[in-house]
Amino acid sequence: MSAGRLRKGLGRGLDALIDEASREVSLEENGIKEGAPEGGVLYIDTHGIKPNANQPRKTFRQEAIDGLASSIREHGVIQPLIVRQARDGYELVAGERRWRAAIKAGLKAVPCLVREISDEQNVLFALIENIQREDLNPIEEAEAIRQTMDALALTQEEISKSIGKSRPYISNALRLLRLPGPIRGYLAEGALSGGHGKAIASVADPEKQMLLAEHLVKKGCSVREAESLAADPRFGEPRRSARPRPKDRELLYIEEGLRRAFGTKVSITGNGERGRIELEYFSREELEGLIERLSV
Repeated sequence: MSAGRLRKGLGRGLDALIDEASREVSLEENGIKEGAPEGGVLYIDTHGIKPNANQPRKTFRQEAIDGLASSIREHGVIQPLIVRQARDGYELVAGERRWRAAIKAGLKAVPCLVREISDEQNVLFALIENIQREDLNPIEEAEAIRQTMDALALTQEEISKSIGKSRPYISNALRLLRLPGPIRGYLAEGALSGGHGKAIASVADPEKQMLLAEHLVKKGCSVREAESLAADPRFGEPRRSARPRPKDRELLYIEEGLRRAFGTKVSITGNGERGRIELEYFSREELEGLIERLSV
């Protein structure tokens, strides 16, 4: 499916659904509604909802869930979850963190908007929601991008347009998945950032990648320092200097003639129109001898 067809199929998009949820929610301080007018908020049993199978986030920080649960106990769930009907209840489209916190807070039901959303839309919405909120670690994001590309048969160019990220951003994210497992672990744990991962991925040798990653974690280096170290022979790849152009055959012939004439190493740089001649000497006597020959 092309990106154009996919975007057309997405309709108003996730933001529109979330905005609509914010407009329609009506907090019930003294009870729970078990039904709602068509298109409105429906309160659904928390245990009748299952997580989104396409949820990119693999880890949820317990302290963040606990903090949100405390807020929900006091104020309730302000923004409804977005769900779609499943074979045995409902499946989350957006709002898993709120759902987990609501269960932690002891809520029996949560406000939801039930929407007809295709499997394709569900895959992309799960990715977009987390990327827009910057909830994913670099590895979760890279895996989610790869999963979405595979599920929807999208190219890097198409996925970049669909989620609002540049093509280089997508390419750099996917490169992180080729890093050794321990480095991916550092990125998933937050010990290294995506910028660090990009610098490490610029090194070809996996062993040097590991050396560099361990050094960055141990020293707490910045991304700028990581980029510099990636060009350090100790950890990464030395910067390659441009190969000198082969000398003109005529200049080589002249160099050899001058070497015989002056009895020392002669180097000519430049071309037939402009350049420089260098004569080497290795003692005071050799220098005086060159001066005497050049003064004739």
